[in-house]
Amino acid sequence: MKPVTIAGAGLGGLVLARVLHLNGFPVVIYEAEPSAQSRTQGGQLDIHAHNGQIALAIADLTKEFRAIIREGAEATRIVDKDAKLLFEEGDNGAGARPEVLRGDLRRILRESLPEGTIQWGKKIASVTALGDGRHTLAFADDTSVTTDILIGADGAFSKVRALVSAAKPNYVGTAFVETFLRDVDVRHAATAAEVGPGALYAFAPGQGIVAHREAGDVIHGYVQLVRPLEWINDIDFDDPESAKSRVVAEFAGWAGSLTAMITDSDTAPALRLIHSLPDGHRWDRVPGVTLIGDAAHLMPPAGEGANLAMLDGAELGTAMAEHPDDIESAFAAYEAKLFPRSTAEAVDAHELVAMCLGATAPHGLVTFFRKAGGAE
Repeated sequence: MKPVTIAGAGLGGLVLARVLHLNGFPVVIYEAEPSAQSRTQGGQLDIHAHNGQIALAIADLTKEFRAIIREGAEATRIVDKDAKLLFEEGDNGAGARPEVLRGDLRRILRESLPEGTIQWGKKIASVTALGDGRHTLAFADDTSVTTDILIGADGAFSKVRALVSAAKPNYVGTAFVETFLRDVDVRHAATAAEVGPGALYAFAPGQGIVAHREAGDVIHGYVQLVRPLEWINDIDFDDPESAKSRVVAEFAGWAGSLTAMITDSDTAPALRLIHSLPDGHRWDRVPGVTLIGDAAHLMPPAGEGANLAMLDGAELGTAMAEHPDDIESAFAAYEAKLFPRSTAEAVDAHELVAMCLGATAPHGLVTFFRKAGGAE
């Protein structure tokens, strides 16, 4: 079997590498981060029965996944801007969307791979097509590698994507501001009580505050605003106090237990601009290369991104195992399933964003959760 090159050690790339390893493929992942501990690994993820959990089962990691589930974290509360409770659901342990920390999930995937599979500190500077399905990756450290089989798992602003598609991510008009409260039960008791043991959603048209209770007495928040880039660019996020003041001013009249996610953040507010590829993004078959995860189908966040990336990796690895001597057929089979699925998921993502931040917020989201739970 020819060696497989994966660009990116996110969840999708790691699942792909694991499935390929189980099926005897030699694999190398090139990752821009200098080490596994170089940054925080993001927040909490709900892993869905119909995609993420299937991927982990294919990767033979269900037991390890079950060991990192945060009990009680599926509990959900929805409130309005006055903190009036509109919907509440507890976590009885029987839900289909158990919560785990992204860092824990990434760890069990890394640990399932042979030592040396991930080459850290390999930021891609350029990718060049050589013909006959061969490609060269040039890295920022002035090294390079040539491969016959290349998978782009390198995220929203993928370098590999340009080999198959001219599409580029565009700002969707929504910005998230990430915040953290620590030692919450002692130092932020009112907000801790508001959030409860799981997730809190507080929305109004064009804006919202989402918070998750995480391990270590932490509440992780995402403040959401539908605003043009010009408005966002006028905020100096290098001046944390000024940025907090500008953002919280948009929530005038909201309950203090909610706006404390902004004003009392124990970390500097971090801007996360939301980008998306065109809906229905697809490409013609290009020999020797394909894409998974956000590199293939970046869409507005709707709780599916990590799940879809893992399912992509598992399905691509399975297709390659079924066609070990005909990788082009494997890639074609994988893409034939990928394109309609990602198109449908993009539609769902836009619908969920509209429920959260559109004209009916927060009541559209309440209706969605009640229907999902069979309440109406």
